[in-house]
Amino acid sequence: MTPDPPALSLADVRDRALQATDVSFVITDATRPGTPIVWVNDAFTRTTGYTAEEVVGRNPNLLRGPATDDVTAAPLSAAVTEERPGTATVLNYRKDGRPFWNQVSVSPVHDDAGRLTHWVGVQVDVTAQVDTQEAQVEAVKVERRARTGLAIVTQVSELLTELNDPHILADIAGLLQHEVVVWARFYLDDGGLHPAEGIDAHAAARGRGRRHGPPPHATVHQLTPLPEAAAAAADAGPDAVQKLLDGVADGPLELDVSRVPDDDSASGWLSGELRPSLVALPGAPTRVVVMPIGGRRRVLGLLVVVPFAAAGEGPGEGLADLDDSARTVLYLTARRVGMAVDNVRLYAREHELAETLQRAMLPEQAEVQGLDIWTYYAPNSEHAQVGGDWYDVLQIAPDVVGIVIGDVVGHDVEAAASMGQLRSVVRAYAYEIETPGPVLERVDQLVAGMRIPRAASLVLATLRRSASGWDLEYSRAGHLPALLVRDGHATQLADAPGQLVGFGGRPRATGRSDLRPGDVLIFYTDGLIERRDRSLQAGIQALCDAAEQVVAIDSAGVGEEVLSRLADAPEDDVAVVVVRVPDPESDHDRLQRSPRRRRWQLPSEPASIGRARHAVLRTCRAWDLPDAASAELVVSELVANAVLHGWGHVALRLFDTGDGLRIEVEDANPAPPVATDGHPGRVGGYGIQIVERLADWGWRPSGTGKLVWARVRPAAGDG
Repeated sequence: MTPDPPALSLADVRDRALQATDVSFVITDATRPGTPIVWVNDAFTRTTGYTAEEVVGRNPNLLRGPATDDVTAAPLSAAVTEERPGTATVLNYRKDGRPFWNQVSVSPVHDDAGRLTHWVGVQVDVTAQVDTQEAQVEAVKVERRARTGLAIVTQVSELLTELNDPHILADIAGLLQHEVVVWARFYLDDGGLHPAEGIDAHAAARGRGRRHGPPPHATVHQLTPLPEAAAAAADAGPDAVQKLLDGVADGPLELDVSRVPDDDSASGWLSGELRPSLVALPGAPTRVVVMPIGGRRRVLGLLVVVPFAAAGEGPGEGLADLDDSARTVLYLTARRVGMAVDNVRLYAREHELAETLQRAMLPEQAEVQGLDIWTYYAPNSEHAQVGGDWYDVLQIAPDVVGIVIGDVVGHDVEAAASMGQLRSVVRAYAYEIETPGPVLERVDQLVAGMRIPRAASLVLATLRRSASGWDLEYSRAGHLPALLVRDGHATQLADAPGQLVGFGGRPRATGRSDLRPGDVLIFYTDGLIERRDRSLQAGIQALCDAAEQVVAIDSAGVGEEVLSRLADAPEDDVAVVVVRVPDPESDHDRLQRSPRRRRWQLPSEPASIGRARHAVLRTCRAWDLPDAASAELVVSELVANAVLHGWGHVALRLFDTGDGLRIEVEDANPAPPVATDGHPGRVGGYGIQIVERLADWGWRPSGTGKLVWARVRPAAGDG
């Protein structure tokens, strides 16, 4: 029988446990210089590759290497100095040079007298945990950058809803500078590159930049674009910026502006333009990233940025420092800006085309002997296109005048073209047949055969001179009734109704009325009275009420007063014709007895500036006042100031003082107007200076804000 082995002492068990554990143990001698290692266990050898013979007598710092951070290891140094326990995770190196993350805990060992004799170090390889943690941190950073990028793109899209803001591109560049890159700027190519703070809707982009001279010396490096972009060109060529503008090379690209070329190439021009701005940045970076701003079929400009440095928060140097998240945000921003620029210019061109077509078809202000006639047409400023409202005044015969007002459905070039066709047809038959009903019957027949694609309504009226005044005949094709205003009472001329043009199918009726001196006729389209918050009948009643309150006695005055009460915020195009039968016996005396004045209530929006100018010009013509051009400039500046710096509605008043035209503009901002020397780098700021040159002016507080007045000085030679 084999005897039992002797029992192990507790010290033996302890020694064997220290050798068997997977945790590295190190014991150093605190009483000897350098605190050398006196013992390590087997786990230390497995972790570091060093045997006990190789490390005994050496300092534990032998595990340090080139990337070991003293700051990270500082807690251990402090613990040793203060003779207390301490823990730190430091980057150490194995015998073969491979790095690993080592979690080190040290504890002091004292003798019976309390003197420090040794240090015990416990080391654990935590490389896997650190790598996992770093991966998680990086994943969080990537997710945070993605969320930030999505938020930036959303903010850019929101900013682009205000395309009429003159500083919209500067605002977007400022947003990028705060969140994505160190510096950003937009350049548009309108027959040549230029810095752009806003979008000029009327600029004619040529699609290819200004042609340049010899190849530049600027160094350009091509980058494979984002997946959303097309495949990169094999060679961008010496003038890569020009090729980017021409659409024959893709971006983004890197431009080195450390040497500014002396030629007029696109790369040279951009280098010279950028250099002063880059020198002012910390570190004066010399490389920028250039991204194309693409429209539908052409490159419209460039977005130039300086990225953050990859190793810090300062400026970086070109593409190497531009991470994927920033590239994606910049690409999406450039794409959205390009589409916005393309859209706003496309809409502006269509608007100008349609309005030019329509205005070319409208007659000039009619001059008919024996009648006072005033006409007005304005497209709705909210529409991207122009509709089919129109009017016509025809001198059919010496004693016969025709009045037409109509409306073609729609707000586009097709509507304007249909209006032109219909106007020509009505004109032709009105000269041939002087009775309105039969004219519209012939128009029905021809329109049905022409297949005009849009429905239309109109009123045709003829005024025939008689011994006692004028006789009125009219016929309506689905249009709103004209008004007859007599002695302060408005009556709807609602006889002779009928279907829309082309849908008659039966004889058209003709309504009749005798006109007296002083009578006023008001023809109009539905844009004058139609609103979303009221019925059509309520709108007609509002027109009747406004017409009955008019105090002016000339047709222009009647029209302007009606517009001031009803057309402050039209929801559709507006056309108006006012015809007044003069009253020779009373008109002169009434003009002499009452001062001439007019008033408009204008919405605080840019479109009101143009309306105020037209109102002043028409008033000067109606009152036979000189200096209309000066008055137009003065009112334009005063109303522009009220729109830009005030709030609420803008009140415009005109007075014929006998020695000149007095203009009053009132808004709700109590701050006084201030003459400035303009805005450096911007257009404008000279409004009050212009007013001072052309008029005597002043201001005073009003009940809700301020009132600015100006009396236009007579021009030299006018007395």
